[in-house]
Amino acid sequence: MSASSATPYDRSTLLTGLTIGVLLTLSASKLLRLLNFQPSENTGIESHGKIAPEKDIRVGVEGLIGNTPLVKIKSLSEATGCEILAKAEFLNPGNSPKDRVALSMILEAEKNGLLRPSHSLHHRPTDNTDDHNAVSSHLRADNDSLEHTTSGKVEDPDTIYEGTVGSTGISLAILARARGYRAHICMPDDQSPEKSNLLRALGAHVEQVRPASIVDKSQFVNRANSRAEEHSADQGRDSRGFFADQFENEANWRAHYDTTGPEVFSQSGGIVDAFVAGAGTGGTLSGCVKYLKPLLPDMKVFLADPPGSGLFNKVNYGVMFDEKEREGRRRRHQVDTVVEGIGINRITNNFRRGEEYVDKAIRVTDKEAVAMSRYLVEHDGLFLGSSSAVNCVAAVRAARELGEGSGKVVVTILCDPGNRHLGKFWSDEYLKDYGIDMDDLDWSDLRFLDQK
Repeated sequence: MSASSATPYDRSTLLTGLTIGVLLTLSASKLLRLLNFQPSENTGIESHGKIAPEKDIRVGVEGLIGNTPLVKIKSLSEATGCEILAKAEFLNPGNSPKDRVALSMILEAEKNGLLRPSHSLHHRPTDNTDDHNAVSSHLRADNDSLEHTTSGKVEDPDTIYEGTVGSTGISLAILARARGYRAHICMPDDQSPEKSNLLRALGAHVEQVRPASIVDKSQFVNRANSRAEEHSADQGRDSRGFFADQFENEANWRAHYDTTGPEVFSQSGGIVDAFVAGAGTGGTLSGCVKYLKPLLPDMKVFLADPPGSGLFNKVNYGVMFDEKEREGRRRRHQVDTVVEGIGINRITNNFRRGEEYVDKAIRVTDKEAVAMSRYLVEHDGLFLGSSSAVNCVAAVRAARELGEGSGKVVVTILCDPGNRHLGKFWSDEYLKDYGIDMDDLDWSDLRFLDQK
């Protein structure tokens, strides 16, 4: 039979055969690309195929907070045979998980009438001929003057007071600017200079005090509280002072219960064998584990603790310190470490909320933290701060305890970038003066964790 005399049925059969033949010549990957399918695992390579538009616009700096990625740290995962995942909280706009806490505390205060937003607190450049000076002028707050509104009336905005080693203050300063408040930050004078400089650039008034015990009225947290009380009691001011009180404020752990914990659960696919975090206020640890533990009852919780902190003894032995060393008996700063942001010698309300879920505390030395920070730069390109390094050391130890090569999933927190620690934790000269000689450390592999 000739092609010209083929029946419709024969032509249909021919077309079907040709179609099948073409499809069989296509590789699976090409077919997937034609159909615009995406791989289930994010490899970091963006697809340039057609994407249906979906409006996704964040509102203000507040809209940038949270939903940080959960990243697999490749070198640590390969070295332990476990999947070590880290919540990249340093990617928040204020570069720490404290952004969540600051926003939560401010919203709660506004809800309860303790803060009244003002949107007239804007500083304008005074010299437009120099762009650099104009930007600096815009960022720099004049804490000795009051801003005039467009109507000419002097407005005295409410002020947020907080005692912090830096990160919470930075988060509060950012949000204070966005929501029309002033920020007054009290902090120990032995913290890295990058933090205080950044706070001033963000328009905060920075009051630095000598490190002291919590029973001392001049201790940085107590000083912030007294400043807020003085502000509110001043009859000559048409504004109030709000003491954020991050160590005891319930809005702290609730921020992580409402956001960080659910994000970890979702991003990990609901598989977390161990959760590892340090504690300063204790809010991150408590909020996350209070959310995760009921959903994952077999999950182990490890506290990462630096030298000088009493939480290691409290968790593992039930006694925080000898009575003669109880905070208040000694008049010096107790947490003696190059690590900033975690470690404390008292039980805060926020730590108490999740204390029952902590299975074990892991002590991390300063040398281990320093070596880990350099190891992560060399092997993963991750430039992290001291608290993050402590968490990663503890995450490796937790993975080893669960079983090397077991494939268990360990989640920790990357809570600070290295650029906030250039003057101390990332300064070889400072570390040498402190007693850590970088020439004595080897971070080519993880053997530094096996040294005594």
